[in-house]
Amino acid sequence: MTTDTLQRPATRIDRLFARLSSEDRKAFVAYMMAFDPDRDRSLEIMRGLPGAGVDIIELGMPFTDPMADGPTIQLAGQRALAAGGTISGVLEMVRQFRKGDAETPIVLMGYYNPIYARVGGVERFLTEAAEAGIDGLIVVDLPPEEDAELCIPAQKAGLNFIRLATPTTDDRRLPTVVRNTSGFVYYVSVTGITGGPAADAAEVAPEVARIREAAGLPVVVGFGISTPDAAEAVAGVADGCVVGSAIVRQIGEGKPVAEVMDFVRSLAEGVHRA
Repeated sequence: MTTDTLQRPATRIDRLFARLSSEDRKAFVAYMMAFDPDRDRSLEIMRGLPGAGVDIIELGMPFTDPMADGPTIQLAGQRALAAGGTISGVLEMVRQFRKGDAETPIVLMGYYNPIYARVGGVERFLTEAAEAGIDGLIVVDLPPEEDAELCIPAQKAGLNFIRLATPTTDDRRLPTVVRNTSGFVYYVSVTGITGGPAADAAEVAPEVARIREAAGLPVVVGFGISTPDAAEAVAGVADGCVVGSAIVRQIGEGKPVAEVMDFVRSLAEGVHRA
């Protein structure tokens, strides 16, 4: 079980997984980059995701050096930065989204540098994120040894801090990784960057079981999932799955929002069949 002993109210993420578990359903998490290709189109896409079957929105914060991401999301970040994407802008986008949707959980995904370097630093970021309606954070370049830097303050601010586990996270490392993790654990199904090789559900299944036992939390699988059939297969052995690069690629190709939503809906249907 996770050793997180912080007392905090249930978040939208906690409530969602409790409901899905009671309904024997899996969670579909869709990743998109804020401000890609621009602020208005990005907000339009974000607003359309819940209606297309998305259970959790993973919203990327643009950054110049996204070391965990492949070319597709790197290019999305470049488009977003060129469109004026900043942390303040991303949080304002979330505020606008919340005017019409008070329930869909939102997880910010990104890197620590923009948070640390911003005027007001961690304290200001967490205060504004909570007020804007953010539910959780994935900050991929802060290891558990640095929990005091952001993870613990985030939990005290009422946000879930979601940790990544990977195929190289062995039994000695896993308890450290899941310590203080909350909401869910994000299992990276392949070794490498986003948009890489396809995930193999048969290989993922035992890893999900191992992580779930160690963490006592839902396990959601991402990386290497780009089709409805793949989403269904992976969700069938996990508590949900994440699709990112395949959606971002549609946006980068300039597809109309309606076409992007049709694609997202097909992925959601795959997950929800599981």
